[in-house]
Amino acid sequence: MSALQIILLIAAYFGVLILISYLTSKEDSNDTFFKAKRQSPWYIVAFGMIGASLSGVTFISVPGWVESSQFSYMQVVFGYLAGYFVIAYVLLPIYYKLNVTSIYQYLENRFGLVSYKTGAFFFFISRILGASFRLYLVAIVLQKFVFDAYGFPFWGTVTISIILIWLYTFKGGIKTIVWTDTLQTLFMLVAVIIAIVLITDKLDWSLSEFLASEELTAYNKTFFTESFLAKNHLIKSFLGGMFIAICMTGLDQDMMQKNLTCKTLKDAQKNMVSFSLVLIVVNFIFLLLGALLFIYAERYNIATPLLDGKAKTDLLFPEIALNGGLSITLAIVFLLGLIAAAYSSADSALTSLTTSFCIDFLGIENIEKSKQKGVRKRVHILMSLVLIVVIVAFKYILDSNVIDNLLKVAGYTYGPLLGLFAFGIFTKFKIIDKYVWIVTLLSVLLSYFIGSIPPEHMGGYAIGYELLVINGLITFFGLILIRSKEN
Repeated sequence: MSALQIILLIAAYFGVLILISYLTSKEDSNDTFFKAKRQSPWYIVAFGMIGASLSGVTFISVPGWVESSQFSYMQVVFGYLAGYFVIAYVLLPIYYKLNVTSIYQYLENRFGLVSYKTGAFFFFISRILGASFRLYLVAIVLQKFVFDAYGFPFWGTVTISIILIWLYTFKGGIKTIVWTDTLQTLFMLVAVIIAIVLITDKLDWSLSEFLASEELTAYNKTFFTESFLAKNHLIKSFLGGMFIAICMTGLDQDMMQKNLTCKTLKDAQKNMVSFSLVLIVVNFIFLLLGALLFIYAERYNIATPLLDGKAKTDLLFPEIALNGGLSITLAIVFLLGLIAAAYSSADSALTSLTTSFCIDFLGIENIEKSKQKGVRKRVHILMSLVLIVVIVAFKYILDSNVIDNLLKVAGYTYGPLLGLFAFGIFTKFKIIDKYVWIVTLLSVLLSYFIGSIPPEHMGGYAIGYELLVINGLITFFGLILIRSKEN
């Protein structure tokens, strides 16, 4: 496809999203923007959350990760499943009982104002970084395969992406997101299935022949139990995945904001359980696609694309889809899937950042009612600018696989949230609220120090995603040290 054809396809896609926004945002109110008036059908939320959870990171980075990690990511995915059940039957009942708009209002109810603001701050940093990781990935693809042809700068590509998101979210907010996520999930799943069908056909395989092939066995090792010292050991990956799910979904305003638009707690739980089961199958399909891409690249001598002089396996899927000698159909569905995957998480991130800043930091409910809508819209613009700056900075910082970076950062930013919520739920202690920010800051610094220790200094033990659990435990025990005498 030519660069012009890709631009026209993107324009048509966003035209559809803006139409959905028009139909769902006729009532431009804060209640609609923040909570969708709690009228969302649970099955629509569940289907849309698949796309929001996977995002452009899964669409491109998980297949690109297969060469170095094989199918070990499934160990993390099985941990996700356990984590989602904890969310459904431990966290959701608390949120619905308190009838919160921001889930961090629980911390104020349980501990006090400083704890509330601290929790909201860590979400804020986590979501800015997480959304930026995801949008960075789609931006570098668009830059390499579209805008470089016109000499357009990377910062311009990022700015256009954010403006397009802003256009269809600035009025309807979460109500619009629930419905656009559904469309985007559909595009993403159709794209990956068609990609597998077309590539196997080009390799003269049926799907069953591919699954039985010797070439696949070079990539499909799933469970790693040889050495507990290794970063990808089954137990470490499973526990890391479980707590990543609890934190990045259950303690994340972005993901929970969608759940809290369901009419009842029971509907929200049905949404969470059904979504978690489907997610296992979908992630496995993405890993199969990854193996297929590397097999195809080897057979047809397609080199891993370079970005700033470095090999970038994240770009192998777009390279094969757009320049790999396959049909125009694959190029079209890949682009639709990529755009859908990237923006299904980025749009909800922008909305949740706006919600969190308005509710948690500005206390918008206490502002004069006639001014609330204007405050929300100005914050929405501010959050858009913040995302642009961070994404552009990533181009000069990141040097490895995006999903690996994303999960590493989660270990530092979500750990304090894990410790705070766990302490609140599983103990009856009160704490000296004014010291909470000190405990969480020291926890992050200590976790960073632990995560930086070379394996050879720990008898060969390599710290993986269990760093999130370590961080949470440090916060938990730190809170014990500042507990008050009054229960």
